Amino acid sequence: MINIFGMPLAELQAELKPYNVPGFRAKQIAQWLYQKGVVDFGAMTNLSKDLRAQLAQAFVIARPQVKARLDSQDGKTTKFLLEYADGTAIETVLMRQPYGNSICVSTQAGCNMGCAFCASTLHGMARDLTCGEILAQAVVINDMLREENGSKVDTMVIMGSGEPLMNYAEVLKFLRLIHEPYTLGMGYRNITLSTSGIVPRMYQLAEEGLPISLSVSLHAPNQELRSELMPINRKYPIQDVVAAARNYADKTKRRVTYEYILIDGVNDGEEQAKELVALMRGQLASVNLIPINPVVERNLLRPSKARIDWFEGYLASHHVNVTVRREMGTDIQAACGQLRNKHLEK
Repeated sequence: MINIFGMPLAELQAELKPYNVPGFRAKQIAQWLYQKGVVDFGAMTNLSKDLRAQLAQAFVIARPQVKARLDSQDGKTTKFLLEYADGTAIETVLMRQPYGNSICVSTQAGCNMGCAFCASTLHGMARDLTCGEILAQAVVINDMLREENGSKVDTMVIMGSGEPLMNYAEVLKFLRLIHEPYTLGMGYRNITLSTSGIVPRMYQLAEEGLPISLSVSLHAPNQELRSELMPINRKYPIQDVVAAARNYADKTKRRVTYEYILIDGVNDGEEQAKELVALMRGQLASVNLIPINPVVERNLLRPSKARIDWFEGYLASHHVNVTVRREMGTDIQAACGQLRNKHLEK
């Protein structure tokens, strides 16, 4: 049986054509799938009973099961472990921000980038996620919010487990689908995609005509240190990554954000601060400092608050647009991969 969850309307219409389903009915079915949380054809009450029975014989509506849910004590962050039909598990995070509900979605089950500070990569990558599997993360949370308090998902970061630009075709299909009015109708400007620096795909993304925000995982200001922290830097050197980010800003007129995890005694010194200032010069960009959320297996520690404040102040005093990420969900291990790793270890 064919899973129709995750199909764009044109694809859905093609699948339904043998059943003489008119285009407007296909659109109604899409709304049932993506906006009304229906997982049973029998509940699609504006379709005839005969058609519902036919569809139930030919298709399935496969959505992941919520295997675990962790809520932070302040009620602002919820982490979900979702499991797909084949047993693959991934993480998705809901952050209740002052400006609305934001979600962080995964694009791969696990990750093979090998970054030295990250929990997602400890068990490697199981597989890429499909467009429908990425969309399902947003739809499941949107359904939950609607039932809880009538709210919805407002913004999204593609910053969970995995490297989205290594799953390019499915991620692009997902971006276009979540924007459609028959799904969540999310504005492109409410979406941020984070990459570790897959240079050819960064150039390709700049040509797609999607005004999404780009975030680059930088984490070090020079080639040698970044290669130690992020092995992908040996394939795509830092200067090439920065050039691709500059191109993205030029093409889209969207400010690029460089993510910089602060690690005590590793990349938080004056030398690194000076190099980072030089790297940022002349860019339409900002730096988001992220005090590391320690992962036991990695043995990397966060700097003191005084050190974090000093680093931020140094950048600001040298005219770098800089922020320190507001921490959410530290009590529920909201950093990528930690909940999934516990699940795998069981």
